[in-house]
Amino acid sequence: MKKVGVIGAGVMGVGVAQNLAQSGFNVRLVDVNEDILIHAKREIYNNARMHQFYTRGKESFDPDEVLSRIEGDLHMDVLSDCDFIIENVTEKWEVKKDIYPALDKICPESAVFAVNTSCISITKIGGLTRRPDRILGIHFMNPVPLKSTVEAIRGAYTSQETIDCAAGILAGMGKKYILVNDMPGFVSNRVLMLTINEAIWTVQDQVAPPEDVDRIFKECFGHTSGPLETGDLIGLDTILYSLEVLYESYQDPKFRACPLLRQMVSAGKCGRKSGQGFYQY
Repeated sequence: MKKVGVIGAGVMGVGVAQNLAQSGFNVRLVDVNEDILIHAKREIYNNARMHQFYTRGKESFDPDEVLSRIEGDLHMDVLSDCDFIIENVTEKWEVKKDIYPALDKICPESAVFAVNTSCISITKIGGLTRRPDRILGIHFMNPVPLKSTVEAIRGAYTSQETIDCAAGILAGMGKKYILVNDMPGFVSNRVLMLTINEAIWTVQDQVAPPEDVDRIFKECFGHTSGPLETGDLIGLDTILYSLEVLYESYQDPKFRACPLLRQMVSAGKCGRKSGQGFYQY
């Protein structure tokens, strides 16, 4: 499998497409907005240059060659000859649910669909298709090219063949995986979203400013970044959507989003991608 479809050219889609192209895969990158695709290619070129700096020259590739392996398009029909699809659209069921029945008609019966999600049920998505055994979750971490491991999620009907296929793609991208079972939030976000949300509550309750909240995690616990810095990196809108999915799934008040988080997202303060979150960028 040397041709992989990537749906969604946002922060995660850009990272996944870049990682694939750097690893020698040909990529079909699909989004509904031409401007987003143009911006995505510019980001991929710049990020590929920076990636060499961060890896201190251990990985050598030509950014122009990386970009040449990525073909952008506005229509999912171009994915008809792809045997592996990675979907990265926003973490909202209303958006994701329309994609999979369409993909099911377009792609070969053998194609595997990987859902890049942090919270949404893989089994539920599989139920939208005629191939629930060929659906799995792959929760990539941001920034994708710099992370060595992903959280892979087995749905109720995901076959071992599908997991083996995904393992091959991930190995080609230079990644290991940790396989977990399908419950909303899985492991990483079921824990992480609570941590970030509670950190936001401490800011709202004026226990400490954002800088000191993050310093406690970095200097006392040895974390490389604090929960508010992590929230800004992920995107505070994504944090909010994930909490809403978790609250709806478990009906547990511990997942209730902090009002300050809702206010910041309403104000467009979504973190790094918007230039302002708990910090200025």
